[in-house]
Amino acid sequence: QLQLVESGGGLVQPGGSLRLSCAASGFTLDYYAIGWFRQAPGKEREGVSCISSSGSTTVYADSVKGRFTISKDNAKNTVYLQMSSLKPEDTAIYYCAAGTTWGYGSRCPPGDKYNFWGQGTQVTVSS
Repeated sequence: QLQLVESGGGLVQPGGSLRLSCAASGFTLDYYAIGWFRQAPGKEREGVSCISSSGSTTVYADSVKGRFTISKDNAKNTVYLQMSSLKPEDTAIYYCAAGTTWGYGSRCPPGDKYNFWGQGTQVTVSS
């Protein structure tokens, strides 16, 4: 069964940190770019960050640049999203997605270019 499983979400105070994981099973991430998306209640899905299949290229949304770091460990078939200096507006369900499309310059591939999606993990930033 081909699937992505996110983990690492939870409740954190403003200014805190969390590390999200996106583990693939049934297929290898070696040939896939990974995107992280989030969706807050009542809002549209937002692209957060993405990383190329080799891990050599990363892209971040302006809202998270300098606070979030995406990384890829092909040996562990896992992608991580390290989130620091978290703000209440970062509260959302976070999803990872895998796709073979890349090459959008300074932007991540749009959501419809990804082949596999995880079920999501809740991140809540609140005091």
